[in-house]
Parts: sequence; structure tokens; C-alpha cells
Amino acid sequence: MLHLSRLIGRPVRDGGTDAIGVIDDLIAAVGANHPPVTGLVVRTGRRRIYLPWSSVTRLDADGARLGTERIDISRFRKRDNEILLRADLLDRQIVDIDGRKVVRANDVLLDDVEGAMRVVAVDVGAAGLLRRLGLPEHWIDRLSGGRSRVASYIDWEDVDPLGSTIAAVRLRVPHAGLSELHPADLATIIDQLTPRDRAEVISSLDDEIAAEALEELEPEVRADLLEDLEPERAADLLEEMSPDEAADAVADLSPVSRAEILRLMEKEERDDVRELLAHPETSAGGLMTTEHLAVRPTATVAATLAALRRLKPDADVAFAIYVVDAQRRLLGEVTLRDLVLAEPSRPVAELMEDEPVAVELLAHADEVARVVTRYGLVAVPVVDEGRRLVGVITVADALWDVLPEEWRHEMPRRIRAGSLAAGGPIELPAKLRPRTKGTAKGTAKGKAKAKPRAKRGVKRG
Repeated sequence: MLHLSRLIGRPVRDGGTDAIGVIDDLIAAVGANHPPVTGLVVRTGRRRIYLPWSSVTRLDADGARLGTERIDISRFRKRDNEILLRADLLDRQIVDIDGRKVVRANDVLLDDVEGAMRVVAVDVGAAGLLRRLGLPEHWIDRLSGGRSRVASYIDWEDVDPLGSTIAAVRLRVPHAGLSELHPADLATIIDQLTPRDRAEVISSLDDEIAAEALEELEPEVRADLLEDLEPERAADLLEEMSPDEAADAVADLSPVSRAEILRLMEKEERDDVRELLAHPETSAGGLMTTEHLAVRPTATVAATLAALRRLKPDADVAFAIYVVDAQRRLLGEVTLRDLVLAEPSRPVAELMEDEPVAVELLAHADEVARVVTRYGLVAVPVVDEGRRLVGVITVADALWDVLPEEWRHEMPRRIRAGSLAAGGPIELPAKLRPRTKGTAKGTAKGKAKAKPRAKRGVKRG
């Protein structure tokens, strides 16, 4: 195995014994799990020239040996699928996908794999820095600890480099490793990045994945990130977010950015956000999401389950289906368990629990938290003065403000929801964005029928 730090500055000799220059950098073709080295950048005086790997017969700590005495002295030009290991990777921030953290690349480990010299790992520990100072290995063992050195290596398959130079050419799907992380882990990583890298990562991710990560970020970080993005991109991501999270995000923007981004959003999502922004932040209306599951009482069990299968909503949303009349007045609630066990032809009106627990639009956050805790609810419906169903508050949002600060970092910022609207027996909205990654935190349902008294006044953080 070879370390990049031990190769830089070593002589490059031709087919004879003459040194034509020193190794200035190594070139690797990205895209493979372990990128192959495709050439050397050699410094000859003030000139940097390119030598293809096919010209190299040996590469070790003593330098490089070429198999020819004739070389092309044209200046080096990097191709689209290549990175320079020293210039593009060393001292740059990288993401340790497996460790879910941001670290710095201090050295690069290379090895002969299947007949090709390949990048196999990145050293993020102190040993990499000591090696670059030219210290011998026995001193590095003594200073950094022999056993700890192994733990400082990250396999290239678990590395996601940051920065536009590498990200632009690294993979066909930029930041594919980050895309596989849970949104909470992805948000933790994004929070550790510089503002420039945050925007670069978010810009490269799929809209849905990026939106889920934004929902998990702290409000200040999220606002700064949205302001750094192109307004069109920010609008697209807000459209993918749940309405309540999008409203929270928009509220934290500067007036100029808020107006511009809202103007670029689709009318349906823009109207949802504006509706939520109109409610006091301290009220149930300010906590709720407009997405929920609702059917008419004449809908059959079979039709309701068919709609659930077709839309594939998250577990927390699918657990409770609300029953409303033609004016969307809340009549009852039926659980998914009851639907699964019931005869397909039965109407949901025969299964529903009438007068379910609900909170009014002006109920404050403390009251909502007490209701959710007292009755063990996954979500609580929100109704207006006419008891018309206007939204739902999930347990995560209901308890967010009353949780100790340290607990907040251990739970998702919200429990995401899909949506079904009511009109006929089962009428679906024109646009539905079901999510595929459930994050429900509970399944208990309250049986009480009392409606809590509306109060107001608790500030939401």
C-alpha cells in the first residue's frame, strides 16, 4: 500500500537513470467504487506535464519509473471525469457516510487492486498530517498510537467528497451516498458544512430528499440555506415540504426573499403556506399541517383501503382516517386496524368513533401538548369554530416546544404526512405528494370524546 503523502515530491525517472522531474500529483478517474489512477502530474522546473499510467512501470515510496525514454511534454489538462488527489482532495472536507460526520482528508491510501493502482481509503486522522510532515513511520506510531491509526481510515466507498470541483465529476448521481441517509442524519451532516458546501449538497440532491433534510434542520440554518439557493430551487423544495414546515421556513426568511420565493411557488402550495402563516404562531393553527386523511361516512372499507394502497401514505397518517360530512365537519375517526379487520362492504360510518378528540384553531401549544399526552394520540385533528376539519397536528409538532432541548436533537423535527381530501364518498385532491419514508414515533390512540378547551398564549420556539 502507498500513501499519497509519501509520493508527492518523489523523483520520476525515465527508462534510463535520469530524473525528469518530481511527482506533483496523481490523477484518478472517478465513478468506480475505488477510482483507478490514470496518470501522473510531473513537475519539471516551472512546467507541469501529464504522464499516462500506461507509461509507468513502477510506483513506490522511491518515486516513479517509466518504461520509455520518450515523453510528451505538453502541459497537463484535466479531463472531465478526473480528479487530482492532492489538489482536489487533500485538506478538503469529506463526509464519512458510515460515521455520519464531516471530517478532513489528511492523506490518501492507494493499493494495487486487480492489476490497477486504485484509491482505496482516505486517512482522516493525525497520522495523515504527521506523515505529510515527513516523519518516519515509527515516530508516527509513537505519536498517534498504532492501533488508532487503523480507525482513522475511511474506505473510499464510504466517502462523499465535498466542493464543486469533485462533486461536479465524481459520480453520475452527485452525493449518491448522502441520498441514502436518513433525513435526520443528512441534516446533521449539512449542519456541519460551510454555507457554500451546504448549498452545493442541497442543490445536487433529489427534491424530495433535499426537502426532507430541510425539514430536519434548525430554523436558523434552514433560513440561511434557503437564502443561499437560487429562488427557483428554494421554491421547488418548499413545494415538496409539508405545508406547516414550509410555512415555518418561509416565516424565517427576509421579507424580500419571502416575497420572491412565494411568487415562484405553485398556487396550491403557495395558498397552503399563506393560510398557515395567517394563524398565530402560538396557536394550534400555527402548529398544524393541512395534510391529513379524510373520507365521507358513506365510503366503504374496501374503497378506503384501496385509496390507501394507491396513495401509500406514511404510517402516522394512515393510522387515523377522519370522517367528515359534505361541509367537512368532523364526524368521527376510524383506525387502520379497524379497517383491516372489518368486512370490505361496511361503510366507515359504522366503524368510526364519533366525537373524536380535537383542538380548535386558537388552542395554544401547551393545551395541544396536554391533549396529545393525555390521550396518547399520534396526531390530533384541528377544527374551526364550526367544527370543520382544517388540519392535523402530529405528536412530534405537538410536543416539540415542551421537550427539553437535549431531547429535541434525538427526534425528528416532525412526523411527515400525506393527504386525502373529502368531497364525495372518497375524493382525492388534484395534487397529492405521498412520501415513502415513514418516521412515525407512536401508534397509541385515545378513546376519550371530550373536546379540549381552546386557549392561547404559548410562544413556539
